[in-house]
Amino acid sequence: MQALLLCPFARAWIRLLRSAFAGLLAAVPLFCQIVTWERIRDSDKEPWNWLTYSGNLNGQRYSKLDQIHTGNAAQLRPAWVYQMNGAHRQTASPVVIDGILYLSESPAEVLAIDGRTGRSLWSFSRPVPNDLRLCCGMPNRGVAVLGDRVYWASIDAYLIALDAKTGRKIWEVQIADYRKGYSSTGAPLIVKDKVITGIAGGEYGIRGFLDAYDAQSGQRVWRFWTVPAAGEPGVETWGGESWKTGAASTWITGAYDVEQNLIIWGTGNPGPDWNGDQRPGDNLYSDCAIALDADTGKLKWYFQFTPHDVWDWDSVQVPILADTIFRGQPRKLLLWANRNGFYYVLDRTTGKFLHARPFVKQTWAQGIDDHGRPIVLPGTEPSETGTKVYPDLGGGANWWSSSYSPQTDLYYVAARERGGIYFKGDPTYREGAPFHGGGTRSIPRDESYGALRALKASTGELVWEQRFVRIPGSGVLSTAGGLVFFGSPEGDFLALNARNGEILYRFRTGAPVVANPVTYAIDGRQQVALVAGRALFVFELPPAASAVPAARSSAKAASKRR
Repeated sequence: MQALLLCPFARAWIRLLRSAFAGLLAAVPLFCQIVTWERIRDSDKEPWNWLTYSGNLNGQRYSKLDQIHTGNAAQLRPAWVYQMNGAHRQTASPVVIDGILYLSESPAEVLAIDGRTGRSLWSFSRPVPNDLRLCCGMPNRGVAVLGDRVYWASIDAYLIALDAKTGRKIWEVQIADYRKGYSSTGAPLIVKDKVITGIAGGEYGIRGFLDAYDAQSGQRVWRFWTVPAAGEPGVETWGGESWKTGAASTWITGAYDVEQNLIIWGTGNPGPDWNGDQRPGDNLYSDCAIALDADTGKLKWYFQFTPHDVWDWDSVQVPILADTIFRGQPRKLLLWANRNGFYYVLDRTTGKFLHARPFVKQTWAQGIDDHGRPIVLPGTEPSETGTKVYPDLGGGANWWSSSYSPQTDLYYVAARERGGIYFKGDPTYREGAPFHGGGTRSIPRDESYGALRALKASTGELVWEQRFVRIPGSGVLSTAGGLVFFGSPEGDFLALNARNGEILYRFRTGAPVVANPVTYAIDGRQQVALVAGRALFVFELPPAASAVPAARSSAKAASKRR
């Protein structure tokens, strides 16, 4: 306990020494880092760190740092590049704590990297079973940190705790049996003394859930099943015993409402994906936003975006919690650009539907009624001969993170403009085998494209866009410097003006970007990190352009806005 109390003072002294003797101590990593729950809860007070998958618990992926801004973004340059060893494309974004970057490397490795030099400090790896059941490669999107431990969910569905200083394994627990089609691909979320993690495997007829584990012992505290069983509320929305293979996985990280003590998480498609004949009904709680009591895992409210989904439109986008004006009144909102092509605004205290409008081309619904239910057009379900529908199975927005800027009151999303042809097929279930019930293919000569779009938060109206020839696969980051950072589908790292979309800086990484950018500051200098292909790129301003320390410039900007 004494070491924990002294650690903040040690950090302060080391920072002072680094400032005075930068040349001598720059290579010394600051490992004295106790990440308390209070630090995570109040992450906005230390914007020089990136303490969670989304940077903050509200999922906004917004930073108060403003050392890099619209006036100097053109001077950005690479600081260093870290080449990963894995053969798989990398989808992780780092957690950054006191100058050290922690991230996962697909398929089964965790890294700690010195943010000053790009030097590897430690790595942990574990063997990957050769009989995994996976639909979509071997992605892993990141880690969580609490106390002096790093938490990681492995591809074969284990939750593992590592020593943050050495990478030594402290404990591991099995989340589910990968032989039945379960896997883990998302970054955990820390809430109080618990590690919250979801599960993947919706294409294998699993029964989805969301788990909470005690951070110290690894013991499971609660489990919320996203498909209700016989006798439970909601099972009536599943015909017969179809709930047993209902899927509704939880494979991307959620958000946490501190005031209401609510974990808000997205759920995936029902199973089988494209044939709903044997699962008549709305199929709760697939394609939902679910709000759970963080202490007990009890359901407080839910909202279903696509009842009886037969297009594979997982609602696993990271929820964004925003306090802003809606129709002239301050509201606590939940903002969500959904895979089904509609942008939604909900009241996050109750889950009440407030507003929706398309943010990409969609041809499956006449609109959304006053209760938030889609008015499905006839003849748009998959068929034996194929049915053309917009958007395709990748949806209007996929798993990569959107961002909300309180500075501009805009919602930034990587949008996909592409249609698909949907086929109905055999819905037979076999344990551990793909459970698709059909398939899809692309539309010949379809004029598809991608776009980074800025939408008005309360209405979803388009403010600006930047179009790309290819479909995007990167998340978005917004900052108090009036910037949006984004990795283009052509492999460019971009800094854009958050108000009008003007591209202020472009760097060609030479590889596709399928990850989310993050920002933080080390020794008073703001950096932006982004994984492209199999490399981690870190950008910063040249010394002359970063004369104002990032932490101080952030405080100065905040005082001006009061």
